[in-house]
Amino acid sequence: MPEPTEPALRRLSHYLLTHYQKGTRPVRDWRTTTNVAIDLMVYAILSVDEKNQVLTTYIWYRQHWTDEFLRWDPARFDNLTQISLPVESIWMPDILINEFVDVGKSPHVPYVYVGQHGEVQNLKPIQVMTACSLDIYSFPFDVQNCSLTFTSWLYHIRDINLSLWRQPELIKFDRSVFMNQGEWELLYVLTHFQEFSVKSSDSYAEMKFYVVIRRRPLFYTVSLLLPSIFLMVMDIVGFYLPPNSGERVSFKITLLLGYSVFLIIVSDTLPATAVGTPLIGIYFVVCMALLVISLTETILIVRLVHKQDLQPHVPAWVKHLLLERATVLLCIRDRKKFSQTRTQSSDISRQVENTDSTAKLNHYGCEDPREFEAVGGMRPAPAFANQADGSLLMHGVLREITAIRQFLQKHEELRDVACEWLQVGYVLDVLLFRAYLVAILAYTITLGTLWSLWRDA
Repeated sequence: MPEPTEPALRRLSHYLLTHYQKGTRPVRDWRTTTNVAIDLMVYAILSVDEKNQVLTTYIWYRQHWTDEFLRWDPARFDNLTQISLPVESIWMPDILINEFVDVGKSPHVPYVYVGQHGEVQNLKPIQVMTACSLDIYSFPFDVQNCSLTFTSWLYHIRDINLSLWRQPELIKFDRSVFMNQGEWELLYVLTHFQEFSVKSSDSYAEMKFYVVIRRRPLFYTVSLLLPSIFLMVMDIVGFYLPPNSGERVSFKITLLLGYSVFLIIVSDTLPATAVGTPLIGIYFVVCMALLVISLTETILIVRLVHKQDLQPHVPAWVKHLLLERATVLLCIRDRKKFSQTRTQSSDISRQVENTDSTAKLNHYGCEDPREFEAVGGMRPAPAFANQADGSLLMHGVLREITAIRQFLQKHEELRDVACEWLQVGYVLDVLLFRAYLVAILAYTITLGTLWSLWRDA
């Protein structure tokens, strides 16, 4: 019986590789340029290291070229039109990525496909760790644009030229294999071909792929922005506590301590670079400064309204500026009420003084004229047998009444001073509160404008 013939795959592999020289470029005429068509699809964004400026991606890479020494007639080999050959057995173009900073954990694919006309297809997944200029100014609403530059490290453009396997429009919005469940969202992939030369030497072909990704900000908005906004709103609400109570100071200090702890917790979440500071970091610093200013204002107001009876009278220029001008400017409705209170206090003091003066005049013989007329114009006889003893007793009573009058006058004066300082503190508190609101509003508008300008750029 005749021996079975050798399988077609073995015969074809032996036919192609027996006299193959993988050390030279596979062209019969050295003037012929080998065209390598490349393509990639982004599979996943593994990590973005802002501190070290490194982007780690996982891509599906494909390249295609023609090897003039790997052609055959399919009729001689059982109509085989395609075969897989070991990568180590044939010539491979030295296409590298310029931005490579570390060798990733890429699986090794040991074979390539070869067609009957010499078309070689090399398909392999690659974990790419590349250097990328990351702009974190608008974190967490940032969009990053990182490039992957494929080029031949040795061959000039007259030896190896690069082109795209697919049309740029098909590559741009291709998300067919992208894992879209992570922190980063793939927007699009742009392509650009250029010739590169060093110091007027021979040119090299470069194919750039610009991978544009955007961070999903929902997590950072919930964990960073909203707590800070809530604390600032509570600080504004704290101004409605009475300024003459010590609870406002305790409340403000508690907010400041809470915000400090909040910043310590989120410090590891914010990206850190030596180049710049993200806008959200400036936002946190300014919010902390506003809380400190709010606490300082509260301490100032409490100092004004605390122990008013130990303070001197309110200066005239302070009354003019705060109790007259500022009340009109701030549209304070109850400014007349404070004025009426001071007037009533003055009237009470005058009534006490008049009553005491009448008692003093009656003591020195200025009796009521009605009593003088009732006895027919005759002065009544003294009720006391000893005029000298009665006079000493009345002098003692007069001294006591005088001391009481002085005490009441002093008490009314201190109450008027306390009322004036309380009104000054109230008006100053309203003035500083509205200035604080204006500062927060201006700060919010500035942040919104900066973010809008970045979005437009």
